[in-house]
Amino acid sequence: MLRTDMDALPVQKQTDLPYASTSTAILNDGTTVPFMHACGHDVHMTVLVGNARRLVAERDTWLGTLLLIAQPAEERGAGARQMLADGLFKRFPRPDYNLALHVSTELPAGVFGYTSGYAMVNVDSVDINDRGIGGHGTYPHKTKDPVVLAAQLILQLQTIISDSFRLQLTVRSCSYETREYLLRRIKEISNGLARTAGLPEILSPEVTIRDEYTLSVFNDPELADRVVSVLRAEFGDSRVQSVPPVMAGEGFSRYGRTEPPIPSKLFWPDSVDPERFAERLTTHYGEHHHAE
Repeated sequence: MLRTDMDALPVQKQTDLPYASTSTAILNDGTTVPFMHACGHDVHMTVLVGNARRLVAERDTWLGTLLLIAQPAEERGAGARQMLADGLFKRFPRPDYNLALHVSTELPAGVFGYTSGYAMVNVDSVDINDRGIGGHGTYPHKTKDPVVLAAQLILQLQTIISDSFRLQLTVRSCSYETREYLLRRIKEISNGLARTAGLPEILSPEVTIRDEYTLSVFNDPELADRVVSVLRAEFGDSRVQSVPPVMAGEGFSRYGRTEPPIPSKLFWPDSVDPERFAERLTTHYGEHHHAE
């Protein structure tokens, strides 16, 4: 199976290039926003189409079934989950291997980065509505200030003390065990601080772990070795480099988390012009999700 993502982001393109996106979209709340493929998904779709054409043209040289996936909502972490829930591997052949790529800005164009094992992380969104007992800044000893509970560094902001304080967290981890530990401890620590401050249980923080989340990408080591050997044979050792895991998330991980698991591999074709990459210490070029 080869997967491409195809969603865009609500970012205004700022390159002034003739092919720069000028499109707009309407969000669920009715807001009209500009959008662009700020994470390289236009490249990913182009690669998928190119692969499809090449493999079809050379159909007599290989055996098996090719499954091409165009996945929506990768940025939200929902697309792969929804496709699997819709019966992706029941309505279509179940693959023996899953492959995907994602452009990178960490190496110059023409170089491939690869990681064996954990390559990307779990990403969870956690909302904390931290509650207290409000009052006036003149009498702080008569309040239970949620701002103080949320961040000791902003004590100076106390003038009129509020009744609540809302935090929005992004929690990133690799293994399932670490993810479960972090999410559990966020709840325990939030409630523990409230108890320490003397708040009644009815005013305990409301900790909400959002339903949409991204699981970590684990590159099957054996499949990673096979892909790397092909890349090295085609492009040479100097253009295939081992890279460390990154703290980003990728919905591609879900396709391999089925029962039984499917060996999966995501690798990084790098996309920065070599001249610009060589000047990276003195000049700026856009990273993922950047308007440039």
